[in-house]
Amino acid sequence: MSMAASATSEFTNSLPRLERFSNAIPIDNYVPLPADWYVAVTDVVSSRKAIGEGRYKAVNMAGVSMISAIMNALGHQEIVYAFGGDGAAVAFAPDDLPAVNDALSKTMRWVEEGLDLNLRAAVVPIADIRDAGKDVLVVGVKISEALTNYAFLGGGVAWAEKVMKEGRNSVQIAKPSAKPDLTGLSCRWAPIEEPGKKIVSLIIEASEDGKEVPLEVMDRILDFVRADTGTASPMPKEGPAFKWPPEGLPMEAKASGMSKPLLLLVTLLAWVLDRTGWKLGGFSPSRYREFTSANTDYRKIQDGLRMTISLDHGAVADLINMLEAYRTEGLLRYGVCEQDRAVLTCFVPSVMDDNHFHFLDGAGGGYAAAADDLH
Repeated sequence: MSMAASATSEFTNSLPRLERFSNAIPIDNYVPLPADWYVAVTDVVSSRKAIGEGRYKAVNMAGVSMISAIMNALGHQEIVYAFGGDGAAVAFAPDDLPAVNDALSKTMRWVEEGLDLNLRAAVVPIADIRDAGKDVLVVGVKISEALTNYAFLGGGVAWAEKVMKEGRNSVQIAKPSAKPDLTGLSCRWAPIEEPGKKIVSLIIEASEDGKEVPLEVMDRILDFVRADTGTASPMPKEGPAFKWPPEGLPMEAKASGMSKPLLLLVTLLAWVLDRTGWKLGGFSPSRYREFTSANTDYRKIQDGLRMTISLDHGAVADLINMLEAYRTEGLLRYGVCEQDRAVLTCFVPSVMDDNHFHFLDGAGGGYAAAADDLH
């Protein structure tokens, strides 16, 4: 007998799934979260310092870890989530509050002991967000035939992050050696770069609280970066490079609990299959690569537009000139980080299924640096 679906998964599965990314701009396409729900948010303290020390993979892994821990704790992938580079947001029903609190608490401890970083977390009731004059509106956005990402509007997630940074609604860190279930969390792909192009991490928000960037302005920006065609994605259609041994192997060993020698053998087998194209059982390396590229979240909406895209130098200058003109008119504010490479952090519940998750950020500051540049 199958188990009844949870309130979290029932609501998530009921959301509209938009086929085009540009359709996630109009707020009329969004659905409010139920009144008794919660939003969990995290971020890495002093993430810019860690990135400056070259620890971008660790920062991104800390950011993705809360998504994988909560999905594993709840036993399903049907949750509303967003990855923000050095943190993430997840929305869930009240029945899941104990499990989410436990997963967050253990994730904070694991990030401290396994990655030598400080992850803070908060769980904020939707009722508090609405009392503050904000809201959390969500919609699904299909990024491939196998995977849906989620968009947030209403200012509520940004307000929850502000509450977290003020030390309110904080989740307490678990006891030493406590560890969440991070099965599937990995970072085996090599950094992504394209000769002659820049990787641009971009954040665009309304110029004032309570306002939205005019739709025609957002449409022009999305058209300029070809957001609906996928051509601005840094990801090659055939997927990124896979080097052995992977740069992130020590972190994956800590996440999986697998010994380094065993993980070296596992990743060596994966590398051989990738190089030869040989199939193993039902696993097809070429299909996995195809969906790695298709399932990469290089564009998203989280109380504003966030993208990590690949542009030539002239296009970067033209984009910044466009944004600066709109900023001068008081139509938006923006932050940009230019870098030479992007980095993936992955959550792969099963290599046999196509719905594996690939979270993209710039390797030279990414979204964290773009947020610092907001003006």
